[in-house]
Amino acid sequence: MSMEMELWYTEKQTENHGITTKISETLYSEQTEFQKIDIINTKQFGRMLVLDGMVMTTDVDEFVYHEMITHIAMNTHPNPKKVLVVGGGDGGAIREVVKHSAVEKAVLAEIDGGVIESSKKYFPHIASALMGNTRVDVQVIDGVKHIHEHKGEYDVIMVDSTEPVGPAVGLFEKGFYQGIYDALKPDGILVAQTESPWFNRELIKRVFKDLKSIFPITRLYTCSIPTYPSGLWSFTIASKKYDPIEVDAAQIKDLDTKYYSPEIHHAVFKLPKFVEELTRD
Repeated sequence: MSMEMELWYTEKQTENHGITTKISETLYSEQTEFQKIDIINTKQFGRMLVLDGMVMTTDVDEFVYHEMITHIAMNTHPNPKKVLVVGGGDGGAIREVVKHSAVEKAVLAEIDGGVIESSKKYFPHIASALMGNTRVDVQVIDGVKHIHEHKGEYDVIMVDSTEPVGPAVGLFEKGFYQGIYDALKPDGILVAQTESPWFNRELIKRVFKDLKSIFPITRLYTCSIPTYPSGLWSFTIASKKYDPIEVDAAQIKDLDTKYYSPEIHHAVFKLPKFVEELTRD
């Protein structure tokens, strides 16, 4: 009697917890100067991009993260002409950014060109805006260096980083956020992914406090992403002038989204008590 061997991929999310998913094959593997890139085919979530053993995105649920890091800030700013995405080499955030007709230039500052090239090949539906869109400027560059060289240029800056290890460590530090403040125009907005309220409580609390000390308006919001640790994920938005909870839902245009909506725009700021506590001094 023959038995088919089952292959499973496990991401160890903490010392005591992980997620596992059944896979059919490894499609691509590369060790770049910065990190290990793996692309695997999973039974549940389709193709999955893994960086240094951490799940970054999948075919099935990618739209949640990319829509939610993008449209809250983009619809809070009344005229976002120039936008920067730091990290985000898979191109998903940029894809969502260019759905906004006001955008004249969207810059991607990704340190690892390997992520960009492998995403264009294996995730063309995510990386579509990186391939020939005239409003998109793809730069293989250190995002920290980029913001310090572009003072007062951007309307919106998004920090689409991996977890705070390896090349992404500097993207969670107060000095970086101050640099972003300086790179934004007088009415600019920052949004950053800030990890899981279950497993990264101290990080969320520290980042929120740091941003609150720099920006006059700082808000935390959450959404559900099944392949990320705990499924509950947080973002922090910091603004020089515009408050995301004061946006008129009736003015939000249909952007061909699957998760984000005018109702979701406001609902995500209604936090569970244990999450809301992370925003208090």
